Amino acid sequence: MRFAAYEHQHRPRVAVVEEDGTLFPLPGVTSLTTLLTETDGLPGLLAAGAAALDVPAGPHVSQVRLLPPLRPASVRDFVTFEEHVEGVRRAVDGVAGVPEQWYAAPTFYFTNPHAVYGPHDDVPVPPGSAALDFELEVAAVIGREGRDLTPEQARDHIVGYTVFNDWSARDLQSAEMKVGLGPCKGKDTATTLGPYLVTPDELEPHRDADGFLRLALTAEVNGETVGTDLLSHMSWTFEEMTAYASRGTRVVPGDVLGSGTCGNGGCLAELWGLRGTQDPPPLKPGDTVTLTVEGIGSLTSTVVPGAEPVPLPAGRRRGRERP
Repeated sequence: MRFAAYEHQHRPRVAVVEEDGTLFPLPGVTSLTTLLTETDGLPGLLAAGAAALDVPAGPHVSQVRLLPPLRPASVRDFVTFEEHVEGVRRAVDGVAGVPEQWYAAPTFYFTNPHAVYGPHDDVPVPPGSAALDFELEVAAVIGREGRDLTPEQARDHIVGYTVFNDWSARDLQSAEMKVGLGPCKGKDTATTLGPYLVTPDELEPHRDADGFLRLALTAEVNGETVGTDLLSHMSWTFEEMTAYASRGTRVVPGDVLGSGTCGNGGCLAELWGLRGTQDPPPLKPGDTVTLTVEGIGSLTSTVVPGAEPVPLPAGRRRGRERP
């Protein structure tokens, strides 16, 4: 099944999306995140969707404003594609290769769950940035609480998948990560999710013998294809990522786990690293980015001017007098 969150006649709704784009609203449901907390993972979600198909159809998807499929409880963004690591390290840090430690575990960082945009929303340039970039990813959504899961157990905790664009201010990111923390302001002003939450059963025919989803990924800027890859080039499965995320803590309904950026042009920075120059150039107001994932759908976002940064003083070099 496919689920969409949308706004129609100034009201938020959640619906099942049929193949022809017809929406079947879930009675009384205005938040997919809330629904996930009230149902027992995927069986409960599918039951709610099946019930919606027994009521009269709602509007067509073309008649509504699609919202992010859910408002995440948290957002963990992993980095699971070797090719992306190679290219971006070369572009951002001037270093070749993949660090050996990367292979030890599926590394992730937490990003901002309060800066999530819908699949066709305009996205502002982060304040102070002149090197905006997109990142083509797929996200798994958690539907059941769990802790210290095995990968086998984790499969029952994933309720669906959606397309994920991790917008990145490369100039801010490069500067702040020299401190040894981050990324922070290089990443936290916008994340685009959508267009739908697609349940795992729909994508099961694409699963290969090693447990990876073989889905075609395509990135376009202003109608020109700049990147293509396969989701199955990840080095860890979503089940393995979920198990690692739950280690020593818990995952909860509404948590979003990003795959990390795919290779072969999944972002501009990777191409900059390969080519030694900013070609294609950083995104600017008026540019339109379309990210497409086979079996899930497309995000199309236009970049618009952002706010000017609020001035702040440089850090003070304080005295070290002891009491």
